[in-house]
Amino acid sequence: QLQLVESGGGLVQPGGSLRLSCAVSGFTDDYLEVGWFRRAPGKVREGVSCISLDGTTFYTNSVKGRFSISRDNAKNTVYLEMNSLKFEDTGIYYCAADDPRIGGSCSSARPGIDLAYWGRGTQVLVSS
Repeated sequence: QLQLVESGGGLVQPGGSLRLSCAVSGFTDDYLEVGWFRRAPGKVREGVSCISLDGTTFYTNSVKGRFSISRDNAKNTVYLEMNSLKFEDTGIYYCAADDPRIGGSCSSARPGIDLAYWGRGTQVLVSS
């Protein structure tokens, strides 16, 4: 069974940086698309970023130019580099994955939202 474990969250000042990691296990091949979504207090889920099988990356408009997603297939890990963090980036960040042959896939409109398998999340708090 596919398992996703996030790490790297924490408390950071505005303008600071964090790198989130998502360790993926329990799959039989590399045919996965992986993304991140977040949930801020009192708000619905928001897709943040996604990386497709061919390495195409997707970002929601509010993080473009500040966040960068990457994958290391040798380590079965996906990273989300977050720079120039703002108060509004605060939330729980979830890693998500799916096999696009039978399930969800990355999309530019909802990066990471349509992927069926989630981790437990990691908290990001941007505060001065």
